[in-house]
This record gives sequence, structure tokens and C-alpha cells, in this order.
Amino acid sequence: MNVPVNLKYTKEHEWIRVEGNSAFVGITDYAQSELGEIVFVEVETVGESLKEGDVFGTVEAVKTVSDLYLPVDSTVLEFNEELESNPELVNDDPYGKGWMVKIEISDAVQLNSLLSAADYEILIGT
Repeated sequence: MNVPVNLKYTKEHEWIRVEGNSAFVGITDYAQSELGEIVFVEVETVGESLKEGDVFGTVEAVKTVSDLYLPVDSTVLEFNEELESNPELVNDDPYGKGWMVKIEISDAVQLNSLLSAADYEILIGT
């Protein structure tokens, strides 16, 4: 299971990669492997300001649909439109081309409460 050390993680299996005041968010390698083949990613919150833990979209796999949760208070700036025609990027490259949204972080202090890679590995039992 791939758990990059340069990212922060949530207990709901999202990752966040911070770049200044903005960040990229997606689901972890563990989450995509548990979901199976991703067939659709829906994000209708671009332009909205949401709170930590709010649902920013959904990911649909062959067998299930799962909500996607924001790791920190933020404004959703952009949806990875490449996922509209290639949702399998979430399976193939969850930490790279499979990112889901770009956000503007409202409260960077909240990043301190997220899981480190080591803590996330304990959560998923690797």
C-alpha cells in the first residue's frame, strides 16, 4: 500500500498535498483499492466554501458510491476535469493524476490535526 510521507491524511481516507495557501485533495491508495474500479467522480461544489468534514463530492465504483470529505475548512477552487473522461486515474495514480479537487485553505491550523503517513499506516493496518 502506497502512503507518501509528504502528504497528510484523514480517517475517512482522503489525502491532502499543501502548496502554499492552496492544496490538492484526493482519496488514498487504500481507499481506491477497497472501492475497486472507479467509474465516476462527481464534484458540484466548485466555488463553495465548506467546513472540515463537509462532503465535497462523491466517488462511484462498480459496487458502491462513497462520499468525499474535505480535510480542512476551505473553498473548492477546481475539479480535476480529466476525471470526467478518465475516472480510472483514481485507481491508476491516486496521488498524482487522480487528484480530485484543488482547494484554498481557510484555516491552516487544522492541518495539524490530520494524520501523518505513519499514523495513517497504523489506521489501515500496514
